[in-house]
Amino acid sequence: MKKFFKGLLFVVLFIVILFVGFLVYITLTDYHPAKVVNLMQQANATIEPVDKDTFNLMTWNIGYAGLGAEMDFFYDGGKKVRPPKKMVEKYLKGIEHFVSSHDSIDFWFVQEVDQHSHRSYNINEVKAISKAKKGSHAIFAYNYKCKFVPVPWYDPLGAVKGGLMTFTDYPYDEAVRYAYPLIAPWPQKLFLLDRCFILTRFPLANGKDLVIMNTHNSAYIYDSLLRVKELNILKNKMLEEYSKGNYVIAGGDWNANPPHFKPKGNYDGNRFVPTKVQMSDKTFPPSWKWAYDATAPSNRQNYQPFVKGENGTTTIDYFVLSPNVKLVRVKTIDLNFADSDHNPVYMKVVLKQ
Repeated sequence: MKKFFKGLLFVVLFIVILFVGFLVYITLTDYHPAKVVNLMQQANATIEPVDKDTFNLMTWNIGYAGLGAEMDFFYDGGKKVRPPKKMVEKYLKGIEHFVSSHDSIDFWFVQEVDQHSHRSYNINEVKAISKAKKGSHAIFAYNYKCKFVPVPWYDPLGAVKGGLMTFTDYPYDEAVRYAYPLIAPWPQKLFLLDRCFILTRFPLANGKDLVIMNTHNSAYIYDSLLRVKELNILKNKMLEEYSKGNYVIAGGDWNANPPHFKPKGNYDGNRFVPTKVQMSDKTFPPSWKWAYDATAPSNRQNYQPFVKGENGTTTIDYFVLSPNVKLVRVKTIDLNFADSDHNPVYMKVVLKQ
């Protein structure tokens, strides 16, 4: 009996040491980005100002090519953690095809792009998408970088390295990662996203700048204080740039419905579910424009593979425009979530003189 208890004590002690060692390792290797990080690999000595006033933009959360129509996801009440490798390759091929077939897009805002992650079989999606848009300038910033994510316990996500990517054909003279706050306690914060937005600046022929911001705001954590802090960081930067006379556009996955959102038109074929939090119309001054399409969903629930009319859908991907930017058209491109749990959103704008 004594041998049994000694053996049991040894096993318990070993597990405790292993667990403590794991936390120490994750803590020491935790990604600690500065609040402001320069993403430019080298300075552009001479930049030809952009001499046009009409632009096409696209924002798309590609779900790391792991959340296509056949997938459900454990975070959303499903059972699966990741699809088979062949399915990830299929989704990524569809994403690459969509990018390469829309060559009229001037600025792409892409979220949830994996660089080397267990969940996407260590496929370098940044490289793959950059190749699909040959000749473009690609800017990438991490917002999820963890040596090992231990959930779910039965099939851990493992190592994750992913983030946001902005790419365009136009040369830029500034690309910066701005950090959003992380207010979760230790050790929970070790395994959460380090959210951020990417600011990219393009000199224009009229002497002003076009400043675009690619954002991915918090999900799953319904902490109003965190969301307010995130929005204030982004909003203050947008207002600062507009006060200088620049043109400002922010877009991405906001993880919240736009103010007073109500679906209409073709949305009827889907089951609309409002987000737990909605954007306030007081977030930006009244002269600023929320640009979204209310006729088709941009995001679907992942508790089961996608079946139109069964899965809940909503709109959380859109743009915000400064008063000197005129909205011409905004349209959610309804792909029925074939390659991602988000649909891409297209926008055309004109810069006012």
